[in-house]
Amino acid sequence: MPTRTTPTVRQQRLGAELRKMRLAAGATTEYAAGLLGIDRTRISNMESGLRPVSPERVRTLACNYACPDESYINALVDMAANRERGWWEQYRGTLAAGMLDIAELEWHAARISTTQSVHVPGLCQTEDYARAVFTAVLPPPTRLEIELRVAHRMERQQLFERPEPPTYVAYIHEAALRMRFGGADVMRHQLKHLCHVSEREGIAVRVLPVDVGAFPGAGHALLYAGGIVPQLDTVQLDSAHGPEFTHAEAQLAKYRAHLDWMDNASLSVPASRDVIRNIERSL
Repeated sequence: MPTRTTPTVRQQRLGAELRKMRLAAGATTEYAAGLLGIDRTRISNMESGLRPVSPERVRTLACNYACPDESYINALVDMAANRERGWWEQYRGTLAAGMLDIAELEWHAARISTTQSVHVPGLCQTEDYARAVFTAVLPPPTRLEIELRVAHRMERQQLFERPEPPTYVAYIHEAALRMRFGGADVMRHQLKHLCHVSEREGIAVRVLPVDVGAFPGAGHALLYAGGIVPQLDTVQLDSAHGPEFTHAEAQLAKYRAHLDWMDNASLSVPASRDVIRNIERSL
């Protein structure tokens, strides 16, 4: 299989899990290479996501590393076997790779939780609202760049149309619902759409009221994507330089605690819907 030049975050993750298994077993790259009958350099490339690895080789490595978790192994085998070209690949070369990695992460997630304090979550945005958000970027993108980003964001929402979509929980600070991206009319339509989305099965929109005061992660957007097994959970954070991804256990535990806090402090789904409608009526 040819070596990749720019592996996706998902491809890198598979390699990282293979490396983690090898180190847990106390095995060397020479040992792993001997198992597969290949050069040790190819093991390093597999573990960095630069070289694809077949499902059969994943099973061979897991067996010889004496990994006891069959569900985890099966999830890694599925990652290796799934090489279909996702819809997001049509944007490769025209949009930043990080945006495509977010779409791929969402597509393969079993459950998604997000916290937002400035914007309505991307998976719940209307086209006009998304356009207003992207127009505010500095340095100003071209009209073509804006429209490509908007189109990509709208296509991300096809996730909810899948036969078995992931469960989705959005914790949105009340302040984000009052920021008029695109003006009053755009925001009014956005809030109506958000209420509509919140009525769909498997989707929960929870509002964190302003009177709660200080809250963890203030000013930072968080996306927690649950994997098929917990070991494959991933956190994505927004930054000025693009999305950042982490799956270190200490970081996952921290953000799980963050989400637990939001779950306890946010309004119920019906009460949140009432808040959204009241803000909409005030515009």
